[in-house]
Amino acid sequence: MNDPSDKQIDESELPVSARIKARLQRSRKRFNANDNISEFIEPGELDALFDEVSTKMNGVLESLVIDITSDHNTLDTGRRVAKMYLNEVFRGRYVEAPPVTEFPNAENLSELMIVGPITVRSACSHHFCPIMGRIWIGVMPNEHSNLIGLSKYTRLADWIMSRPQIQEEAITQLADLLMNKVSPDGLAVVMEADHFCMHWRGVKDAETKMINSVMRGSFLKNPSLRREFLSLIRTKN
Repeated sequence: MNDPSDKQIDESELPVSARIKARLQRSRKRFNANDNISEFIEPGELDALFDEVSTKMNGVLESLVIDITSDHNTLDTGRRVAKMYLNEVFRGRYVEAPPVTEFPNAENLSELMIVGPITVRSACSHHFCPIMGRIWIGVMPNEHSNLIGLSKYTRLADWIMSRPQIQEEAITQLADLLMNKVSPDGLAVVMEADHFCMHWRGVKDAETKMINSVMRGSFLKNPSLRREFLSLIRTKN
C-alpha cells in the first residue's frame, strides 16, 4: 500500500505565494525582503497575490481586534494595504527593472557628473516603517561608459528602494546596478534619510538622520575626486 505522504502535491492547488516560493526554492534562489523575485512570478499571479494578501491582512486586523465589518473606516483597509504594499511600497520586489536606454559615450566625456538630490522612499525591513530620504550619485565616465538619461537614475533608485530595506544594503544594491548599467571609471552614492522606526517607536527621536556612502573605482582610489564630489553635494543641501 502506498504511503499517503508520498502523494505528489498538485501545486495548482496551493496558494499563489506558496507556488512562487516553491519555484524560488527549486532554483535555489534567495527571496530576502530586499530581493527582486519578478522572474519567478507568472502572468496573472500578481492579481492572485493581491487577493491573498488582502485576505491575510484582514486576518491581521481581526487579530488586532479591529472591526472590519461595521467600522466604515476599516471596511476595505485590508485591500488598501495589500495594494499599497504590492503596487507601491514594495513594488521593486515584484516587477522587473524599468527599461533603460544606454547610449555610447561618443564624445569621450571624462568629467565628474552628479545627479541629485533624488527623493527616495523605502521601508525598514525590521518594522515596515517608512524611510524617507535623498540620494546623490556621482559618475566618472570613460570612453567605454554607457550614458543614461537623467530620469533613469531616479527610476532605478526608486526600483531599488521600493522594497523592505536597511539603508546600508539599499545603496550598495543601487551602486551595483549602476556600475553594471553605466560601466564608469568611478561611482559614488550618498544617501541621507529619516527612519520612522526611530520617530514612532523606541527612542522616539525625530531629529536623527542616517547618512552613508558607497564609493567605487576612482572615487575610492582618488581622494581629490572624492572630496570634490562631497564638497559639491554639500553646497546643494
